[in-house]
Order: sequence, then structure tokens, then C-alpha cells
Amino acid sequence: MKRPLQLALVALVAVAAASAGYLTSRHRQPSVATTGVSPDAGATLLGLTLPDLAGQPQTLAQWQGKVMVVNFWATWCPPCRKEIPDFAAVSQKLATAPVQFVGVSIDAADKVRAFQAEHTVPYPLLIGTAQTLQLAADLGNPAQALPFTVILDRAGRIAHIKLGTLNADELEGKIRALLPAPGA
Repeated sequence: MKRPLQLALVALVAVAAASAGYLTSRHRQPSVATTGVSPDAGATLLGLTLPDLAGQPQTLAQWQGKVMVVNFWATWCPPCRKEIPDFAAVSQKLATAPVQFVGVSIDAADKVRAFQAEHTVPYPLLIGTAQTLQLAADLGNPAQALPFTVILDRAGRIAHIKLGTLNADELEGKIRALLPAPGA
């Protein structure tokens, strides 16, 4: 009789601990998804200056103070092409919030312009280089694979890193976790 009671108590404690861990993780800021990358590495990303589709240099630091979603992608990358509509939809949904999306394409400017004309991406698209991919490696993407997304909080610290696609719900959730609560 004593043994079943102990097992039930152990099971109850395990369920309570798991539930508490889950609920706690939902209410804290997202952590860096890749080990070995300092949240302060965002300063390196903010120091990046790349040409836009018109060839004009743009520094990512101009958007500091906002939650920044920096998506490394390419027109020749099928998963990248798949996630861009979700990024576009979330950027439009959060257009009045302090959020800035930036696409950094590892591609030729003419191909990115053609993609933009076909898909209407509502945020800046910048043209990266092989050195830009090295920066992605330094930010937790040693394979330099695409798509790769870095989300910075409003202080410019890395809050989340994702190698692979992000769907609209996951992306919006990660961004909203970094925004002030409504009415705050």
C-alpha cells in the first residue's frame, strides 16, 4: 500500500515541476538558441553596412532601438523563398510596433530586385557577400546555411537565433515576447 502512494507522489511532483518549467519558459525573454554566442554579439550585426537594392549603403544601426529581425536568405534557396511570405505578413501585422525586419540576401542585386518585384517584400532588402556569411557563422551558423534569422531585442542584444525556417506564428511569438506589454 505504501509503494503505490510513493509512486503517485513522485508522479505528481514530476508533473508539477514540468508544468512550472513550461509556464516559466513562456514568460521569460527568449534565449540565444545556439550555444557559444553572446547576446552582445548583436553589436557586430548592428555595425554592418550593406547596399540596398538601389545600391545605397544602409547600416543596420539606423534601426537600433527597435526589435530587429535580420533574415539571411537567397533567391536560389527554396526554404528561404517559402518563409519570406510569412516574414512579410508578420512585418505588416506589426507595422505600428517598434519592429524592423531586414532581409540580407546572399545573391546578386538583379535577382533580388526581380524577387522583390514578384513578391512585394515590405521591408528593406540588402545585398550581402561571402563576408556577410562569415558574420552569420560568427553569430552561431558555422555551416553558413540559409535561411538564418537573428532577432535582436530593443537594446541590440541577440534574443534568438534560428537556422532554418520560421513560420508566421513562431516568428510573431518571438517578436511579441520582446515588445513592451500593451499599456506598459
